[in-house]
Amino acid sequence: MNYKEAVCTLNTLQTNASVLDQVRKERSELPNGQLLALHGFLHRTGLTVEDLDHLNAIHVTGTKGKGSSCAFTERILRGYGFRTGFYSSPHLVQVRERIRIDGQPISEELFTKYFWQVYTLLDATQDSQGGSMPAYFCFLTLLAFHVFLQERVDLAIVEVGIGGAYDCTNIIRNPWVCGISSLGLDHTSILGDSVEEIAWQKAGIFKPGVPAFTVKQPDGPMAVLQGRANEKRCPLWVCPDLELYESGTGPVLLSLAGKQQRYNASLALQLSKTWLERYQQSDIRLTTPTEPNLLVSQATAFQPSIVMLKGLETTEWPGRTQTLRLGPVTYYLDGAHTTGSMQACVQWFNHQTQLDEREHRGPVVRVLLFNATGERDSGAMLKLLVPCQFDVAVFCPNITESITENNADQQNYNVSRENILTRCLDNQSSWQRLSGTEALQGSESELLIRDRLPLLAKTACYRVKPGPAQAAALGCAGRRGDPAATGELLYPAMC
Repeated sequence: MNYKEAVCTLNTLQTNASVLDQVRKERSELPNGQLLALHGFLHRTGLTVEDLDHLNAIHVTGTKGKGSSCAFTERILRGYGFRTGFYSSPHLVQVRERIRIDGQPISEELFTKYFWQVYTLLDATQDSQGGSMPAYFCFLTLLAFHVFLQERVDLAIVEVGIGGAYDCTNIIRNPWVCGISSLGLDHTSILGDSVEEIAWQKAGIFKPGVPAFTVKQPDGPMAVLQGRANEKRCPLWVCPDLELYESGTGPVLLSLAGKQQRYNASLALQLSKTWLERYQQSDIRLTTPTEPNLLVSQATAFQPSIVMLKGLETTEWPGRTQTLRLGPVTYYLDGAHTTGSMQACVQWFNHQTQLDEREHRGPVVRVLLFNATGERDSGAMLKLLVPCQFDVAVFCPNITESITENNADQQNYNVSRENILTRCLDNQSSWQRLSGTEALQGSESELLIRDRLPLLAKTACYRVKPGPAQAAALGCAGRRGDPAATGELLYPAMC
């Protein structure tokens, strides 16, 4: 069995679009059903929850920035010589990106080997379990745990999928430290319609006596986090501003651009420091209380070690405020998928393009490449992009390869092809209305390929000749697994 066959088999565990609504209904009626089922699946693979204690896990949730916070943390601890495991979701291009060893996606060979080990065990026992097999994300969570234990990592950094309380990753009962990045509205059909409800879900990863850190939150959700921490007897601290850390050599430098990354970096420093102290490998003495406090405490800023500073400066996390230059074209890529993260994206984009455009002579063409998935409010996000003054807007489907039939990693049965096309047209209509270009609809200025998505991989791609102009493209409103969050999409879409 090769890698492609493994991924094709994995894809059979995806929930088909026709039954997804029923699954969501069942989830709302029994929110912890998936987590309860995971215990049975874990046992069928030969593992126990006690085995997961050996992962020495760092568990991180949040609405915005949890992936970046994990990436910073992983890079710091890898810099100390630890063998790191990192589980994140979803993926940009290949599913094996979700499971990383020492910062790199596991190889196709390792993915294939471990996939069949886990899948075979589950498949062989499903008849005695009513024919049940785990869903896609649940299986990948089990696979990640299996990989990390087999590869004997020193620690596992685990990013929550959705929410926290009922997420599959919350089967981890004894993490070494927990973190919560910025909170906002997302996945409201599952997590709740208010930030306070979402905060309750996120705080579900708190464990008794396990230190937890959060970035600054609005008063409402912060009060919820505090209440949940008190219930679970979990010490909770708020991370200080990054400016308060004393580097000894000037401001703390980050490899990831954008103001929001400074909050993520502070969270990563606190998570790393706390993990190191427990491992007794750090010369930074414990400065936070060890007993739960009825009030949320302010975490202490400290002088990061040289290893920590280097980690923050060298972290790589594609698709987050990423600038990619290819000849005369500069791509500004970001996976913003909420109004809050889109505001941060616009702020970063405007700042970065102003700096870049000063270095170039001649006209500049700004191209928006946009895709949004799920139940996200595309209109609200597009409204925030209007002031960016784009000359051209392209609304693309959720396909990142020119030949989707040959790329099992990009197969997605959660949405129908008709839904993908309709979403593109709806986004186009919203943009025309918001940008005041409705009058141009149907004119020569509009280029729309109708009924061509099934044949997209077999037709010629657009060819844009910038000439002396510098073309700038901003890909927004995607996440890992969404085309707007990866340069791989841009190559077949614009040549």
